[in-house]
Amino acid sequence: MLMQGAAMNLFADREIRRLFAVITGVMTAFFVTAEFVVGVRSVETAFLLALIWLLLFGGIITACLRYFRRQHGRMTAAAAIIKAYLDGDEAARIDCDEEGELYRLFHEVNTLATVLNAHVQKEKRAREFLQNIISDISHQLKTPLAALNIYNGLLQEEAGEQTAIREFVTLSEKELDRIETLVQNLLKIARLDAGMLVMDKAPVDVADMMRDIELHFAYRARKERKTLAFTGNDGVTLLCDRDWLAEAVSNLVKNALDHTADGGHVWVSWRQVTDLIQITVQDDGAGISPEDIHHIFKRFYRSRCSQDTSGVGLGLPLAKAIVEAHDGNITVDSVQGKGSTFVMDFLIPTDREAAVMTNL
Repeated sequence: MLMQGAAMNLFADREIRRLFAVITGVMTAFFVTAEFVVGVRSVETAFLLALIWLLLFGGIITACLRYFRRQHGRMTAAAAIIKAYLDGDEAARIDCDEEGELYRLFHEVNTLATVLNAHVQKEKRAREFLQNIISDISHQLKTPLAALNIYNGLLQEEAGEQTAIREFVTLSEKELDRIETLVQNLLKIARLDAGMLVMDKAPVDVADMMRDIELHFAYRARKERKTLAFTGNDGVTLLCDRDWLAEAVSNLVKNALDHTADGGHVWVSWRQVTDLIQITVQDDGAGISPEDIHHIFKRFYRSRCSQDTSGVGLGLPLAKAIVEAHDGNITVDSVQGKGSTFVMDFLIPTDREAAVMTNL
């Protein structure tokens, strides 16, 4: 049964089938011609020739089958080793001590594996270096920013009734907040790019997460006389890192509020559609011009038509990076002067996929 299975595997190759067909055709043509020539003169010689032909034909077919079966075994073993390498065994190598074109190919595959390992190690060292640099930058920037905030508070207390100084201190405080936001977003994006942050995914009640985001922006919306509405079904559960996904949605809500005039509206909704969960942030603000809409997820991109003077062009790129880290997709649709709609789609994993992702 094993030999029969091996033969079936061999004959699955079209080139091998063609070779055996040619051999059979040539040998049959030779046999028929020889039998016709010899048979006319001697029946005994024709019979002997037929016997010799059968032995020769059987020997050729047997030799070819054994050769191709050995080659097939070598290829199967090589494929198993390559699969082991792809599954994470960096030391997996194909035996290539013999001579021949096949073993030359195996040697090149081994060389490729060695080169890939070297690149992986280099990438690991680069990530470790980047991680150290980011940690150093974070420490070096947070310390002076904290000190400047303290000094700013002291100046505000000492200003008393001096209006000009109080205005200056207020502007200074806003700029410090802007710098701190910029630094935090830069560090977050850098950590995501470096693969330093692993999403701690767990089942999250989307409605509960949205209530927290609504509370966070409720004061600002009232202060700016804007309507902020959150609508969606209870019981919608998404496998995600709650803190990071809340960051992404918050960035979209902040962006909507920034580009919506007083009296405007911002709507946040969520729903489950067959095999995906969809979160939408919509506003009736200024909208995005056609020439800008393809660039809004680029870092530090600022439209020439933008009226937002406080943004630094990192909120949307960070939201996109977070959504993609959750294997999701984010799209935007906008009409200038009528508002924008951002849609985040997340596939619902199967029970088995969810179990694997939760245990990672």
